[in-house]
Amino acid sequence: MSAPIRVVLVDDHTLFRKGLAELLEHGGTVKVVGVTGDPNEAKRLLRDEKPEVAIVDLNMPARDGLSLLRDFRELGIDVPTLFLTVSNAEADLAAALRAGARGYLLKDMEPGEVVDAVQRAARGETVVAPAMTAKLVNLLDGKRNTPDSLLNQLTTREREILSHLAQGQSNKAIARALNISQDTVKLHVRHVLAKLNLSSRVEAAVFAVERKFAEDRTRR
Repeated sequence: MSAPIRVVLVDDHTLFRKGLAELLEHGGTVKVVGVTGDPNEAKRLLRDEKPEVAIVDLNMPARDGLSLLRDFRELGIDVPTLFLTVSNAEADLAAALRAGARGYLLKDMEPGEVVDAVQRAARGETVVAPAMTAKLVNLLDGKRNTPDSLLNQLTTREREILSHLAQGQSNKAIARALNISQDTVKLHVRHVLAKLNLSSRVEAAVFAVERKFAEDRTRR
């Protein structure tokens, strides 16, 4: 029998991560070598324990999973990362895959499905929750969309966010202008980037300016 797959869990809910750790280890094919809800501790665990797979909560109060994954990459930590979340939003799926995640799992999946996803990720496969398959197909089809059709996917709020990005405003400034929280701004920015198939707010600003989007919004 081969050695168990070494896994680190990163989730801000203590009971959930402890329960998941027990479920993953039940069959003996997975060994959880670290659990934490702290971003800095997560970096230490991945560096010191050298797991074969990391399972990370997509939305955590202290640090969202996407930025944490970018930190891993900047530190030279290239462990296959599976995001585990309650969000079934297509934009979140797109953002996760664009950030380099090895998979996107939902928290209502059966334990056996999560174990299978871990095994597949350790083999180098990309794994998406069965319930997200249709949305993955939409994303792949969406890569052929024109800029105008991409813009049409944005909600009214997301178009407002894009307009402010085009003006080079910070999340704090956008939050103040729209009377929403900075966390909400971050979420909208992530959705805007995903829907426009862009990787940074700078690209979003250029995208908007090139299409005179900010000017059009100002005149309305």
